[in-house]
Parts: sequence; C-alpha cells; structure tokens
Amino acid sequence: MPPQELTLAAGPAGREPRGPAPTRSPRALGRTGLLVAGAVVLVEAFWLVAALPAAALVSDLGAMAVAGWAAVACVGVARRHPASLRRFWSLLAATMALAAAGRLVWTVERLTGDDLPHTPLIGAVFTAGILTGTAALLCSLTAPRTAVGRARILLDGVIVALALVPIAWVVVFRNVADADLADPVRTLGLLYPMFDLMQLTILVAVAGPARPLWRPMSLIAGSLAVRALSDTAYVALFARGDYAPGHPLDLCWPLSYLLIAAATGYPPPPVCADTDDTADATPPPWWRVALPYLPVGGAIVAVMLARQPSGQTPHLVLGGILALLAALAVRQGLAAYENLWLVAQLRQLAYTDQLTGLPNRLMFTRRLRRALRDDGRVAVLLLDLDGFKQVNDRFGHATGDALLSGLAARMRAAVDGDGTIARLGGDEFAVLVDGERSAAPERLAQRLLQALQPSDGEEDAGVHPSASIGIAEYGPQHASPTDLLRDADIAMYAAKAAGKSAYRICTPLLRESAVSRAELIADLRRAVDEGQLRLEYQPIVDLATGAVRSAEALVRWWHPRLGVLTPARFLPLAEEAGLILPIDRWVIHEACRAAATWRKRAPQATVAVNISAAHLRRPDLIATVTAATAAAGLAPRALTLELTESALIESSEAVLDRLGQLRELGIGIAIDDFGTGYSSLSYLHRIPATELKIDRSFVARLDGDDDRAYATVEMVTRLAGAFDLAVVAEGVETERQHAAVAAIGCPQGQGYLYGRPDVAAAVGQNRA
Repeated sequence: MPPQELTLAAGPAGREPRGPAPTRSPRALGRTGLLVAGAVVLVEAFWLVAALPAAALVSDLGAMAVAGWAAVACVGVARRHPASLRRFWSLLAATMALAAAGRLVWTVERLTGDDLPHTPLIGAVFTAGILTGTAALLCSLTAPRTAVGRARILLDGVIVALALVPIAWVVVFRNVADADLADPVRTLGLLYPMFDLMQLTILVAVAGPARPLWRPMSLIAGSLAVRALSDTAYVALFARGDYAPGHPLDLCWPLSYLLIAAATGYPPPPVCADTDDTADATPPPWWRVALPYLPVGGAIVAVMLARQPSGQTPHLVLGGILALLAALAVRQGLAAYENLWLVAQLRQLAYTDQLTGLPNRLMFTRRLRRALRDDGRVAVLLLDLDGFKQVNDRFGHATGDALLSGLAARMRAAVDGDGTIARLGGDEFAVLVDGERSAAPERLAQRLLQALQPSDGEEDAGVHPSASIGIAEYGPQHASPTDLLRDADIAMYAAKAAGKSAYRICTPLLRESAVSRAELIADLRRAVDEGQLRLEYQPIVDLATGAVRSAEALVRWWHPRLGVLTPARFLPLAEEAGLILPIDRWVIHEACRAAATWRKRAPQATVAVNISAAHLRRPDLIATVTAATAAAGLAPRALTLELTESALIESSEAVLDRLGQLRELGIGIAIDDFGTGYSSLSYLHRIPATELKIDRSFVARLDGDDDRAYATVEMVTRLAGAFDLAVVAEGVETERQHAAVAAIGCPQGQGYLYGRPDVAAAVGQNRA
C-alpha cells in the first residue's frame, strides 16, 4: 500500500506585522526547486501512464523526492515568515519529512518482502504524519487560541471520520476479507480516507468566514482533497484486488506533496495577530456549524444496512459507532462548557463598564434595589466631572478615555471598601453606601474630591477636570430607587451651581425647587402652542428729537397660574430644555409682523430682536430671518438682530460668514450689553456689527459723580464712531442720565424714562 501521509495547513491569513523581506537567493532557490519537483511529477506521470519498466520504483522515488523537497521548502519558509507562522510551517515540514521517510521504509520493505507491506513501522511513521499534520492545522493563525477551542475543532474532525466508518463499510469494506481486517495495521491503512476527511473538516472549521482566504490555504486544501480522492480510490482498488505498485493512481500522492511545496511560495499575510474564535462579529454560516453532524445521519443508516443476516453487526462498524457516540458525548460536553463560559462572559459584559472595569449602571441599579430591600440605611453619591467635554474636544477621545480610566482608579481607591462605585455612563459616576458601610456619605464625598484634585503636572497640562457630587439618603419620600437617584442628581446640579468641585446634600427645599423647575419646563413646552407668549416693545429714542426710531421686542410669558413671567425667569430654562429655538423663531415672526404695522405711520422705525447663541450657530438662521421678513412684507433693513458679546466672541468662522450674509441682505447686527462680556477691539474688526448698546450698569452710575462711568460711556461712544457703528445707551431712567448721555453724544437711548415695554401701538410716537 502506498504511504498515506496527511498534509495539513493553517487556516486563512491571520494578522501580524509583515516579517523581514526574504532575500533573493532563497526565493530563487524555492522557484528552482519547485520547477524541479514539477518536472519530477511530469516524468513520473509519463512513466506510469506508459507502463514503462520499474514503474513501482519510479513511483516510490518520485514520491520521496517531491515530499523531501516539500519538507525543505517548508523549513525555508518557516525561517522567513513571522514568529506566529513558524510553528505552523515547522509542523508542516515535519509532516512532509515523515511522508518521505514513510515512503522510503515502504520502498525498502516492498523490495525486500511483500509487494504491499503493512508493517508496524510503516503504520507508526504514517500515523506520526497524521498527528503532525493535524497539529499544524490547530496551530494556524485562525485556529482557536484556547485548549477547549482546539479540542472542539479536533472532535469535529473525529466525528466526521468516525461517522464515515459504517458508511465506508457498506460502500467498500464488505468486499474485504475478514483476514485482511484482522491485521490492525492493515485495517488502519484502509481507514486513511476517513483521516483525510477528518482533516478537511478541521481545515474548514478553522477558516474564519469573515477573513479573506490566504492563498497557501487554498493549495493545502487542494492537497488534502487530492489525498482524500487517491486514498479512497486505493481502498476501492485494494478491496477488488486490482491494485499493484506502479499503478497510475500513485501519481496522486506526489501531486499532493507538490501542492504543499507550491504553498510555500506565497508571502505571509499582511498582518498577523493573535485572534480567538470569539473575535469575529460575523457568525459562521449554518452549514459550518452543522458540518461535523451532517455525516452522522448517514452513519445511522449505514449501521442498519451493515447488519449481517445473523443479526450481528460487524466488529469494525460496532467499534466505530461506539467511538462516534463517545466523541459526540464529549463534543456536547465541550459545547456545554463553552456555553457556560460564554454566559459568564456575557454576564461580565452586561454588568461591567468596559473602559474603567467598574460596575455599570445596570449592576449599580441591581445592587441599589437589593440594598433597599434589606431595609438598611442607604445613600447614593452621584458624581459628575466638570468640564470633561472640553478635554475631549481639545485633546481627543483617546485622551478622554485614558483620563476616565485614571480617575476611576483614583475614585475606587478613595472609596476603599466603604461603598460600591460604578460608572453610570459618560463622565457620570455613582457610589452606593448601605448600612454595612462605616464611612458617612459626606466624609466619602470629601475623600472623593480630594482624590480628584489634580497634581502639578496634570494642572499644567490642563487635562484634569474637577467634580461635583450630589448626595441623597433614602427616606420615606422615596418610592423607588429612581426617586433616590433623582434626588442625588438634584443635589449634584446644586453643587455645580455653587461653583463646582463641591458636594451638596439633597434637602426638601432643593427637591421642591427642582420639582417646580421641572413643572415650569413642562409648562413652557406648551406655552408657544397655546399662545401664552406675548411680545412687548420698549422704545429706542432719538435723543436729539425725542422721536421713537426703533423698539426692542421683549417676550413675556403669561403663565395661567404664575402670572406674567419676565424673560430672565424662563429663557434660561428654555435654553436648558432645548426650547429656545422655537421661541426665537416665534419672536422673529411676531416682531416682523408688528414692525410692518407700525412702519405704516413711522416709515423709518425699525425693530430689534434678541437672538440666542444656540440660534446663531444654526445654519437655517438666514432662512428663518428671510422667511419672517418676507411673510410680514418687512424690508430687511428694518430688522436688527441683537447678540450678546459672549455669543459673538465664541463664534466660529461659519457663524461669522452667516452674519456677513445677513448684513449683505441689509439686516442690522447689534452687540447687546457692550462692556460686560469679552469686550475686545479684535472682535470688533471681525464681526459685521452695525450698532453697540452700552450696558445699563454704566449708564446707572451717571446719576452720581462717577467720572469713570462718564469716561467709559464717552469712550464707547467714540469707539463706536471710529468703527462707524450706531450707539444706544441702555437703562436711561432719570433726566440726569438722559442729560449725561446726550451731552456725551450718544445718538439714541433706551430705558424707562422713554417708555416701559408695551404693545406695538406706541412705536412711532414722540417722547412725551
């Protein structure tokens, strides 16, 4: 019988840095050796087909030569490829060397004894080749990294091989004499096709479905396919007594070795890295999962067909089916173990924050519920990092993640067993303190704040945020864990409002204020739709003539329960709740309609509307403004948009371009409350403003003998003149203030002296 050696290759390409480029000499030698090996196969093919003398010897020598060269080629590529591939190629080289050695022993014993020698030595050599070939496959880059995973893949192949034993009996072995099967070595030789298919099953199992197939893998798979076909044909010929050494079938074995040698000519995969069988996000196809079990059904049918007329089952079939049942039992045991391991891993992933290793929100909530069921004293500390978004924006998310990990370690050390710390998400953390803990919540908060203090290096780098902590203790007012977390959140925002880097305890007053705030936000959501918002207009007067030249639109909320609310009461809430944009749009449309009405009696009168910073950053601002003026039939030059200094100084280039487009349309741009924000000559050069409004705090001091206030107003007036900007003095409430701003040269004024906010009917009339 020809030598039966199984050539197994690694799976598809793994990922590892490309190794040093091989020199030209080994590559040239490899190409030359491959050509010589190919020539040997061609000569052998001609010799066997032509049935020339000594065909059996030529067959043996050709197989030994090609297998030997394949072993040398595998050794050479093992030296050139990265370390992660060396074991694979080394085992494959050992497999080829055993094939050559087995063929040599086969040839010697054939020439000195039996034409088809089946000795223990030959069986041992070929069996060693099976083991090294299988080991090569299990050492491939895409094979499982764990012992359990490798055992699972091996069992899949064994199941396929054992399932084919009864099938092979029905198809082939019935014609084999019992005497032939009495020899274990001869029986092993007849089972080589099953070993081939076993290894092909392993080869398919380790090929990752989501990875591109490495070209050497295709050639090695082809080698195994040739081996399986040739071994099957050999068994069929042997069963009929039609095989003799030197048969053309002998060409298949050196051809399989040649494919292995050809596989060594390809470079390593671009990247080789350790992976495991759980790394792929793409699940394997159904047939890959069912592959080891598909032949089992055929085996069951074959067992029934193999029963002899006496009712007995052949020993080979019976042994094979018992071994198959044992392999299936072990395989299912491994599957159950892996399932339990995966469940544990999923539980870990479900309850642990992957960045910091702390418990996540789900685990924290479970522990909080358990602590509340125990009826002990329970408190929650809610911690939020101040300014963490700026860290991400300035240094990137990678730096932010590293900072979060470091801060989490500090907080874990600060808690030190006195509580359960968890990351709830983003830059928000929580600590659970139950009755078994010794530290008071306030003391724990102080330790956390101390732990989060930046070191000198961190402070200089500017990447260390502070933290605000809210504390809530469980009491009769809490119906659920959600209520307790809500109170901790209320206290945390109170700490932020108090200057940050502090802690606050939730009190009934804080809770009541937060509830009222939430109710007011809910009412504000309905205010626009239900017509509760109204506009009043405060006149802007020409100081020289007393004529009302313009008016500022001021929104009022006519709350059904609280009465009239000023903008200072509800606009900050609108910005916080994301309601400022619809309110802004409504104000712009209403102000344009009112201005169109009063311009019929005062054609030169204009209207000013305050715009929020959030609206200024919106790309649809221009469309909103142009739609409002067009719908009202108002000339764009009759509308002025008032913007705060802080909103303007933080503007991006896109915002400045947007303001420039508005100016080109004729719409005015006023800088409101000038002098109280980030006043700078540099931004006056960049912003296409048309007007400065001097803040009321400077005008108010003109009642006394404050020379500095007088100088400030005068300086701003001259500065505006230098930039060709109109000036409005805000907050004029007394005749003395009026006289002062008029003497300074302010062209326009606004304040209670000229009129309180009122309906639009008063616009266009002279000051009384």
